[in-house]
Amino acid sequence: MTGVANALGPLFLLILLGTVLGRLRQPGGDFWPQLERLIYFLLFPAMLVSTLATADVSQVPVARVALALLGAMGLFGALLWGLRGWLGLDPPAFTSAFQGALRFNTYVGVAGAAALHGAPGATVAAVAVALMVPVVNVMCVASFIAAGTLGAGSLGRSLAALARNPLILGCLIGIGLNVSGIGLPGWSADTVELLGRAALPLGLVAVGVALRPEALLRLDRGVWVTNTIKLGLMPALVLALALALGLDPVSRDVALLFAALPTATSAYILARQLGGDAEMMAALITAQTLLAMATLPLWLRLAGAG
Repeated sequence: MTGVANALGPLFLLILLGTVLGRLRQPGGDFWPQLERLIYFLLFPAMLVSTLATADVSQVPVARVALALLGAMGLFGALLWGLRGWLGLDPPAFTSAFQGALRFNTYVGVAGAAALHGAPGATVAAVAVALMVPVVNVMCVASFIAAGTLGAGSLGRSLAALARNPLILGCLIGIGLNVSGIGLPGWSADTVELLGRAALPLGLVAVGVALRPEALLRLDRGVWVTNTIKLGLMPALVLALALALGLDPVSRDVALLFAALPTATSAYILARQLGGDAEMMAALITAQTLLAMATLPLWLRLAGAG
């Protein structure tokens, strides 16, 4: 447990630092929204390109990792649709519950994987991102379409934004450079790597800034069910699948880590833009991020990590 705590502790302290800075409104103005855009559109894609372009992906059991993570994601996505009537949520609230159960905080996942297992962990994490980001974005946009919260114009803009998603593009570029054998020649390797290094600490602080503790006052059935799926049932299923599939310890730990992550802070923006329940989304993001500080180490300890 000490190894897990030592790996994840600094990450959570950076999130808490961001929460304090956010409450103090420092540095002020539009600093944080602009920094988040820089991380999302440049720094984090650079980290994905740097990792995937030079990684020895042949050492990662891609098919089995995909089966564990995407299988669980698909199952719980279908389960939520089946429970839609029982949850009693209106369409905007349901889309927020759907996002809250399936989306994951990429910054925490990649930083945690690197902290737990170094370069091998970061490689498996990059593969997990490449597998999960396109699928979860398509599923979440599809939930808005199916729930009827989008007009025709919004649908077109959403699909266009999906095609331009910088994380998806970063994964595609990195994989393309790797498969083609081009890699990152000359100074480009060090340059892109340096950009990528800045993504994780700044991303974690930005996660903390985005938290809204006052949103925790919302504790209806939809919030509880969503949090239970995201932080309890999802990691339990992925751990069972990882063990059944015989994943190596690094791949198992990273798959479990990504399954147990709190939902992404960017889900709040998507909820506002596509007709979701933004207040409920803020409650889910805040509660899951705070709860994950306790549940993530417990899941990893159960798996025997660190």
